[in-house]
Amino acid sequence: MKITLIGCGAIGKLWLAALTSQGHDTQGWLRVAQPDLFVDVNEPDGSTFRELIPCNNIHHLHASELVIVCLKAWQVSDALLPLLATIPENCPILLLHNGLGTLEELGVLRHPFLCGITTHAAWQNNNQVFHVANGVTHIGAANSQAEAYSSIADILHEALPDVAWHNKILSTSWKKLAVNCVINPLTIEHQCPNGQLINYPKQITKLIDECCQVMTAEGLHIDKAELTEYIYSIIHNTADNYSSMLQDDRNNRRTEIDYITGYLIKQARAHGLHTPENDRLYHLVKNREQQHDSFRSNLHRQW
Repeated sequence: MKITLIGCGAIGKLWLAALTSQGHDTQGWLRVAQPDLFVDVNEPDGSTFRELIPCNNIHHLHASELVIVCLKAWQVSDALLPLLATIPENCPILLLHNGLGTLEELGVLRHPFLCGITTHAAWQNNNQVFHVANGVTHIGAANSQAEAYSSIADILHEALPDVAWHNKILSTSWKKLAVNCVINPLTIEHQCPNGQLINYPKQITKLIDECCQVMTAEGLHIDKAELTEYIYSIIHNTADNYSSMLQDDRNNRRTEIDYITGYLIKQARAHGLHTPENDRLYHLVKNREQQHDSFRSNLHRQW
């Protein structure tokens, strides 16, 4: 299968390595174009993948049978919109990122669009990717054109298991959004790994209550006790991990808060609901982003 993968961070390289190993005709797509990319992935079982992968070939993109987008949510529309005219209209496009709201930024969706979330854990140091924990990737159709592409899940599962197809991916995406609304901004406020969040049960309860109100208003069936148990299980299972949002914060990078807590708040307002605890954390993270922006601007002026 001819595949283009846009966004070659840790998770992107993980998929490039897995799909290439399965014999697919892959290429990466980088913001700053270059002819190839050395992909170096270390797997949990000790095996390695080290190959030079071609990149930014417009003819490969035009003939692609699958496009996977592994970018931060706020990068998706800027990266994808200029390429949509080149990607064949029958080519499915899979968006793999945290948060919701990117589809609305893409306008009229002519291509089959799939949405996905993954629990694989990987990090990158000096262009070397360490796949530290296997997980599950959940995908499903984001528009009617994509409903016929459930076979994509089988192809991806062969490369990097487990992959599950969902007929109602929106419910799964909202569940992950709720998890992120709780864990990500709280780890920034308390500057702690995920496991230490068990020390803040009152805040967690407030956030879950607000998430459940919005999800109910969105027409989603949600069991608050079940969601609470699920969120605490993730906090426990990822106790030593630092959330992606906290990592972005500590590296003075823009976070995905607008597509996580920001999206929840936007939908809450549309239903006339109030989300004071989510509002407070949203503004806390945005204020930190502004401080980072000021720091970078001052540093640039000094040079």
